[in-house]
Amino acid sequence: MKTIKKRVDYLLVGILVLSAGLNFYNLNNAGSNTYYTAAVKSMMQNFHAFFYASFDPEGFITVDKPPVALWVQTLSAKIFGLSDFSVLLPEALAGVFSVYLMYILVKPKFGRAAALLSSLVLACSPIFVAVVRTNNVDSILIVTLLIATWALMKAVDRKKLGWLILSVFLIGVGFNIKMLQAYMVVPAIYLFYWIAVKLNWKKRLLHLAAATVVLAGVSLSWALVVDSVPASERPYIGSSQTNSVLELAFGYNGIQRLLGQDSGTSTGVQKQDNSSSTNTSNEQTGQNHSGTAASQAQGTTGTDSSSTSQVTTGAGAPPNFQDGGMDGKGGGTSGMFGTGSTGPLRLFSTELSGQISWLLPFILFAVIGLVAEYLKSKQFDMRLKFAAFWLAWLIPMMVFFSIAEFFHQYYLSMMGPAIAALVGIGWTILWNFFTNKKGWKSRLLPSGILVTFLFESLILNQNSQSKILVIGTVLVGAFLFILMVLQMKKEAISPALPMAALLALLILPLYWTGITINKTNNASTPIAGPGSGMGGMGGGRMAGNMSFPGGMQGTSGNIAPGALQNQDAENMTPPTNQEGASIPASAPANIGGKGMDTKNQLNTGLLSYLEKNYNGEKYFLATDSTQSAAPYILNTDYAVMAMGGFSGSDPALTPAKLEEMAKAGYVKYFLISGRGGRGLEQSQSVTQWIKDNCVEVPSSEWQSDPSSQSQTSFRPGGGDTLYVYKG
Repeated sequence: MKTIKKRVDYLLVGILVLSAGLNFYNLNNAGSNTYYTAAVKSMMQNFHAFFYASFDPEGFITVDKPPVALWVQTLSAKIFGLSDFSVLLPEALAGVFSVYLMYILVKPKFGRAAALLSSLVLACSPIFVAVVRTNNVDSILIVTLLIATWALMKAVDRKKLGWLILSVFLIGVGFNIKMLQAYMVVPAIYLFYWIAVKLNWKKRLLHLAAATVVLAGVSLSWALVVDSVPASERPYIGSSQTNSVLELAFGYNGIQRLLGQDSGTSTGVQKQDNSSSTNTSNEQTGQNHSGTAASQAQGTTGTDSSSTSQVTTGAGAPPNFQDGGMDGKGGGTSGMFGTGSTGPLRLFSTELSGQISWLLPFILFAVIGLVAEYLKSKQFDMRLKFAAFWLAWLIPMMVFFSIAEFFHQYYLSMMGPAIAALVGIGWTILWNFFTNKKGWKSRLLPSGILVTFLFESLILNQNSQSKILVIGTVLVGAFLFILMVLQMKKEAISPALPMAALLALLILPLYWTGITINKTNNASTPIAGPGSGMGGMGGGRMAGNMSFPGGMQGTSGNIAPGALQNQDAENMTPPTNQEGASIPASAPANIGGKGMDTKNQLNTGLLSYLEKNYNGEKYFLATDSTQSAAPYILNTDYAVMAMGGFSGSDPALTPAKLEEMAKAGYVKYFLISGRGGRGLEQSQSVTQWIKDNCVEVPSSEWQSDPSSQSQTSFRPGGGDTLYVYKG
């Protein structure tokens, strides 16, 4: 019996090397979303924090996501030590594996060429590469859904229920990575199984019913366990208004993503017209500003810790930083998330086109080719059903992102696998028509390539790229179109020219990706291409000059570039107290690596003061938000309580509960930022209790720079105030 050896596909190896190069290039300097990195450090401390995905090691409040991806990041940090690189490593690896899975999925149905193209397209997709270089969990979600797709194909091929159960089980795991975002592929999963598996309709219905039970059970398993635990025995569920994971999943991380409505709480996005000057949102971020909760900003200007730079909002609207970004999305307006106006052409708008839309025109021609293929053969065979699966993945997402009020650009990475697959499939279908040289269908391939080149030139023009580059793109597209039309007159047609033309379409997305991986301010809300957006807010780095969507612009040196610029950990100057003495080595944790330098975001005077007056309280410090707390969690071994969650407005505390904790000796010091009172009434009442029952500590005793009352504050006359409870 002869042994059949599988040949190595060296082109696939080359694509995987390219993917790894893009994903890992300078990764240790990419910076991380410190909102999640602080949670990873806390989760490393004990199982209680680990299980609940607690932001702080004592388990006061959770982050705004389920724990599965953070469990993976925590495991990586346990193995390699806590650093930017260790929390980004699983995401970057997941990106490379996703590229490999595209090859595995497409090749059996459409052959090697289509599989290679699909892998290459995903590897070069700008926003996909941008997101896998962060710890925002989307990369782990995407690879989980692709493995679920692989299991689905096995279920159809082998007609075994077990493979279908595995597929929906993995989607349930995806729900525990990023909640309802995982369900965006469920229509495609169910549709494909129904139309593709060769079983009678009763068995198909029974199988899908069983799968639904498993999907619901796995999806809700963690949520039901957590919600069943008494509130006094677990952390508060961050970003929820009722301390419930289910409410977080189906409200804040669910319907409010679509509607973007306030719904009577501070959660969600309040709709507004162009004249509105109010933006409210509670989407979480890795915002990293010591001493302030920027999402509660009031007013239009603020000074950083050096008291020399300002940030202004052109529309007079206060910035809201959520889920790593700025939220001001209003009905029909572009909003501070920079996601463009709702409508059927939104994905082709200036704000979104450069993220993932480069090849959508080619897919339109591919769909025309698929319809023509069906009309020609009158058979809806497995190849067409497989193509229908990817369309069922892509189209609902396109609809959602065209009408949703509340999302970030990097969510578009979910479209990456479907676009990649359909480009590979489309090339195969259109190539077959092209070689036939008969009728209008033979011109679909050259026409699709020309139109896509024209669209790419539009993207360049929208993003103010060089006119020479824009015109050159048009000319190249026209030239390739003419060559392909002329080639049709020859007897034998080589695939070299059409393939080269399609590969040429990937040059600009790859160029956009190259720009993206060289960014140093793209950690918490990654944005592809040259646009600065608000990607750096909350990451380990921030550029000195930034322009913000919605009219917000930073002046030269804004947001304390000296304070937020990363340095090599081994070359950092140790923080000092007011007298110039180094802070004791027992305080800062051993972070290591590059890109996660939050030490310079600490108020070192405050840290020194608290060190001297710390008497073993459960919480070293209480802050009004996670943004103020994160630098202290990451750079010390103390527990810091973020009383109001990310934005400072989560109703995690009542005055009565805080009084009980203070009297019990759990917390003594409170750092309150001057936010002007736009939070929830309950968070305002907590702040008022602190002011009424605690003593203000003179700033001269704890401020590193007494002349500055704020560390990177976004409020006019804002500033931090330290209070001490004396019983």
